Formats: sequence, C-alpha cells, structure tokens
Amino acid sequence: MARVVLAMSGGVDSSVAAHLLLEAGHEVIGVFMRHGEESSQVCKIDGSADRGSSTSSLPVLGGPAGSGNLSGERADHKQGCCTASDAADAKRVAAKFGIPFYALDLQADFRRIVDYFVDDYLNGRTPNPCVKCNHWIKFGRLFDYAEGVEADYLATGHYARMIDGQLHRGLDSNKDQSYALFGIGRGRLPRMLLPVGDYRKTEIRTIAESLQLGVAGKRDSQEICFVTQGHHSDFVKARRPSRAGTTAGEFVTTDGRVVGTHDGYEAFTVGQRKGLGIALGTPHFVVRIDPQTNQVVLGEKESLACEEFSAADANWLVDPESLAPLGHAADPTDRLAVQIRYNGSPQPASIQIDLAAPDRFRVRFDRPVDAVAPGQAAVVYHGTQVLGGGWIE
Repeated sequence: MARVVLAMSGGVDSSVAAHLLLEAGHEVIGVFMRHGEESSQVCKIDGSADRGSSTSSLPVLGGPAGSGNLSGERADHKQGCCTASDAADAKRVAAKFGIPFYALDLQADFRRIVDYFVDDYLNGRTPNPCVKCNHWIKFGRLFDYAEGVEADYLATGHYARMIDGQLHRGLDSNKDQSYALFGIGRGRLPRMLLPVGDYRKTEIRTIAESLQLGVAGKRDSQEICFVTQGHHSDFVKARRPSRAGTTAGEFVTTDGRVVGTHDGYEAFTVGQRKGLGIALGTPHFVVRIDPQTNQVVLGEKESLACEEFSAADANWLVDPESLAPLGHAADPTDRLAVQIRYNGSPQPASIQIDLAAPDRFRVRFDRPVDAVAPGQAAVVYHGTQVLGGGWIE
C-alpha cells in the first residue's frame, strides 16, 4: 500500500479519484489548495476530516490548516475553482471516505500566478495561468508537501494518463488535460498518479452517482479563478493602476491603415474577433499586439495563418536527443504534432532543437495554423505521449 497525497478541488473528478485510489488499496491524504484571494464570502475549514483521531502531526505548508481566509463564491456566479463552497465540498467527500483532509495556504505562491497573468497581458502576450498553476503549484508546491509527509505519490483529478512512467493524453479526448501538464519536472513523472485519465467524463459522473457523492452533477470549472467579475482587462488595470491609460492606442490594419482607437491593448488577444467595437465591412481578427506602439493590428482571417514559430523556456519529458529522428519522420503516421492552445488539437509538425540550448525550439507545421498567440504553450506530442513543450514567443 502506497501513501498518496491527492489534490482535492471539491469537483467530481478529484472526488472520484479519491475513491479509485482507496479502491486500489492506497492510503490517501486529501489536500485543498487555498490561494487566499479576496472575494465576497469567506470561510474557515478544519485541517482534517472528522475521523476521531488526530492528524495534526502532518505538516501543512504556509501555516496551520484552518487558519486564514479562503476565497468565497465568484461574484459573477461563473464556475471557477478554489472557492469556499469548493472547500466545503472537498471536506465532505474526504469525511465520507474517512481520509485526512488538509487546507494548504498558498496565497504567496498564487500571487506569483496573478503577477505573471497581469504582466504578460501588459507585455502584449496571452497568458495561460491555469497551465502555470499546474507547473508551479499543483505539481510544484504540492510535491513539496507530499515529500514532507513521506508520500510515495502525488495524485490529481486531471484527464491524462501515466503509461510506463510517461505522460499521455487522457482516454476521453473531449476532456484531455495533458496539454496543461507539459511543464512537470521529468524526474517527478514516476511519482505521479492520474486515476481518472483512463475513464470518460460520463463514467466518472456515473461512479460519483453510484457513490452518492453530492458533487456528481457539479459543473466543471472553466473560468480564471481569480478574475471574479468583469473583463480580465479590468482586473489587469486594477492590479497595475500606475499603467492606467498608458496602454491605449490605435487599431491598425495589416497594411498600416488606422481604423480606430482602443482603451488598452491588454483587452485583446491574437485571434480575437468579437468585442473589437469596430466595423470594417468584413470579419477582422486581432493579428498582432505591439506593446511598444500600443497598436492592435487587425486583419482578415487569412492573416492569422502561421507556418512556423519559435518557443522558449522549454521543458522536455524525454531526452531532447531522442526527438531528432521524430522531428523529421518521413512516415506521416510517425510524425510529431504540436498543440498551441488548451482547447485545440495537436497539428502535424516538425521541430528543430539546438541540443546546445534545448530550452528553445522551432516549430514548422505541415499546414498553416491560425492564431498562434505569443504567451500560449506549444506542447509536442508523439501519438498520445507528451514529449514536452515551451512558450510561444
């Protein structure tokens, strides 16, 4: 029997993951991550599930469990994560299964995610805070906690699979979350468990219903958890008031024609069509954002097509030298594929890596792909296996 630390978000996936781990004979420790951001409601939760025995000897990151405040419900009623009700749901599930339950105060760590989000928009990029959260917190700080309690494994409710010690896409292609996990340290792969990755979402909900879990019908979290109301650009301005008014500028077309003005380029992202507030007779999209001139460049759909790009800050889950023959495979069925957005699908491509500087690589698609946005992750696949990835420049 292995000791497993399980990230419990209060959702159906991590709740069923607890059941699957227990069914496999593991000792499970449930952990809820509190980011401590202010919201409209506040709750305090106990450090562990009611089991009739003390578990206070287990260390808790950031102070004793149960101290401090926890974010409340989102003010806009959208389904995010890490709210007070999520914590209560997670605690109830832990109590039902009789497993110890802890709340980790990760406010300081989460502030790093928020700062990254704000700064990337102000640099004219499109951030992906959920991916960064997985890298820095869920499979970063939580691994530290797992080591602190001498756990053998860290588990989450992600729809991805571990096969022979390697990361693969989840069985349910509609819910696959492997894209968000490419930044995990290679050395930590053998200590990861992803119990729901071998199931379809409908199967997970059926299991939850059979166990009479109150979260069986709970909606999936889809929003940025710390942007609790309004547009993300309002959040950016509120976090960086010194930049208020400094990002306003012009809308220009790809041929340099000025066609309007905007209140701040942080409100836009490459590929965006709706919400531009400007009519040009034909559909136009954001093609590029220039933070040096404050210009948002617009073009028709064909202007979005991209054949190649560079990525930096790469993390490889395999030896980069093993990618060279795959990057130029003649057999189409043995080609690499690259995914450039969370809800996208991997597209056939070749990659070039300078082995003297493997933290950078260049991607060339077999066919042009639309809306390659700087700041988003570019994740490399070989079949279902995640080989690694980096951040689009």
